[in-house]
Amino acid sequence: MRKSILTRLNNWIIFLLMTLVVVTIVVASTILINFLRKEEIKRVDILVSALKFQQEVTPSLEVQELILKIYSSNNTIPMIVLDRDDRPMVHKNIPKEIESDPVQITLLAKKMAKSYPPIEIKIPDGNNQFVYYDNSRLLNDLRYSPFILGFFILCYFLFSFWFLRTIKKTDEGYLWAGLAKETAHQIGTPLSSMIGWMEIMKLDNPDSEGVYEIEKDIERLRTISERFSKIGSVPELNDMNFNETIVENYNYLKTRISKKINFTLHLPTYTILVPHNKILMSWVIENLVKNAVDAMKGEGTLDMYVFERNKNILIEVKDSGSGMTKQQARNAFKPGYSTKKRGWGLGLSLARRVIHEYHKGDIKISQTEVGKGTTFRITIRKA
Repeated sequence: MRKSILTRLNNWIIFLLMTLVVVTIVVASTILINFLRKEEIKRVDILVSALKFQQEVTPSLEVQELILKIYSSNNTIPMIVLDRDDRPMVHKNIPKEIESDPVQITLLAKKMAKSYPPIEIKIPDGNNQFVYYDNSRLLNDLRYSPFILGFFILCYFLFSFWFLRTIKKTDEGYLWAGLAKETAHQIGTPLSSMIGWMEIMKLDNPDSEGVYEIEKDIERLRTISERFSKIGSVPELNDMNFNETIVENYNYLKTRISKKINFTLHLPTYTILVPHNKILMSWVIENLVKNAVDAMKGEGTLDMYVFERNKNILIEVKDSGSGMTKQQARNAFKPGYSTKKRGWGLGLSLARRVIHEYHKGDIKISQTEVGKGTTFRITIRKA
């Protein structure tokens, strides 16, 4: 529980840091663009002042050359000068395709007026001129750069986060596989010894009921050992008769759970063919049933349904136990998560691995309500 809270807290911290970085870049870029815009406006003011001076005073040759240099230095800011009748007088840095079309030049000037109000140059003869201008193409392109840059940085962070999570999941997969193989190995050593002693006990008293029961439990231990060994490798889906697998599990579990639990199986009368691994599928069913028994505290109703829907086979395990909260349901399949005082929280995690990775199916909590029970659902494609 504490680990889950810390994980969510770390995710929020990473998200906030990512957001802060993106916002900082966007704000810094916006400040820079505003600065460049003000600099361009200052350049336009200098150009207009030079044009005003040229119109109001008859400048000397040196001053005329200076005005020409000032005008020629503008290679980026689009400018259009119109007379009072909206006829083009001078233009600079406008699209080449409209340079010879006075109508289009006038329309472009009026469009520029939406960005910046025109500057009036008073002429002694009364034919005043109006200077229209706009941002340079570079400045217009830069307006969108903070958002584009922020988008790419955000994508980079998201990709990095996804990549790290993928590596973590892969490492966890190898860890569980190694743990399963080691468990199978550790069980196998004393199991071989127990089988030997069992054969000796059979020689002394072959008809003993105790010997018979111990033999069944040894066989069960052998099955458990085989299950763990298959988790550590890729199992083969050689079994097809799904009814047989379900019935065997039902018969075994029914004799080993509390008599106060009404355990029933609802199975179609016809044979269901599903490619599966009987040993691993039995483990999944056993995990779900044992979880249900624990949730009911040894007393209640437990139903197992097997039915077809479209091209899928569905197995539902429904109990009348304590149910789960939304948070418990979200975390139920996470490795290490358990609501029990005793338990490693591996059962449902490994069950999900068996269904998802080995049988290409799905396992989830289809319904749960606190105090009313829980329904687990497995979905597998039929043959």
